[in-house]
Amino acid sequence: MVEVKSNKDQVYHNHTVIEQFTKQAVPFTRVSQHSDQYGIDLMLRLSNPKPDDTVLDVACGTGIITCEYAKLVNHVTGIDLTPAMIEQAKILQKKKKLYNVDWRIGDVSILPFNDNSFSLVVTRYSFHHLHDPKVVLEQMKRVCKPGGKILVVDVTPDPDKKTAYNYVEKLRDPSHTEALTIEELRQMMESIGCINMITKHHDLEMDLDTILQSSFPKPGDKDKIVRLFKQDLTQHHLGMKSYLVNDKIHFYFPVSMIIGTKEEI
Repeated sequence: MVEVKSNKDQVYHNHTVIEQFTKQAVPFTRVSQHSDQYGIDLMLRLSNPKPDDTVLDVACGTGIITCEYAKLVNHVTGIDLTPAMIEQAKILQKKKKLYNVDWRIGDVSILPFNDNSFSLVVTRYSFHHLHDPKVVLEQMKRVCKPGGKILVVDVTPDPDKKTAYNYVEKLRDPSHTEALTIEELRQMMESIGCINMITKHHDLEMDLDTILQSSFPKPGDKDKIVRLFKQDLTQHHLGMKSYLVNDKIHFYFPVSMIIGTKEEI
């Protein structure tokens, strides 16, 4: 049976996202792992941006990736649902003295751009927050030029760990919807007609205390999260390779990147 996702559900979820990321906007900028240079460099190598590229960064957040591409290409547009995130992005742009960037506030499931507008369309760490990621992916394809590239970067738990992973992440961040496996992402890319797909994977190290300080779980859920990670130290049920460093819990987000090409007309 195919799940039907209603407009009412979309509106409610958008409200949850804005509520969460308005709180997270400033703390988000202080979590160094979001600026993980290894992951950014891998993303840039995989997408191989050219000086004449026009790039769209979908669900751009605080503009970290937007600004990285702006150093290398003709122009970048960043779009995000949360005004507080865009405000932080503008601060970063000003700090980096980048002038080939513009920002939009809007729902990424209805991208406000013409067909075939960008040669490279990217999104990082957004799909697990989306009400319907396939709709967004279809929009990304629509605004991508024929022969252009579409790149998705997100957490991708192992199939046998997916349920437990999504449960603990939903506790930590109520705007979390579902992290897909890499195979599910690949199938989604194939279903919209992307070709010449390439995937890369890396593990992003994080410590639990730091990420909880920049998260806003519901009352009582923080204790549940800590308990689940303590269990994970020996049971490994979350698929996050939890371990101790000086009695503090560290773990890894399983991150995958998948890029495909929009077929020429």
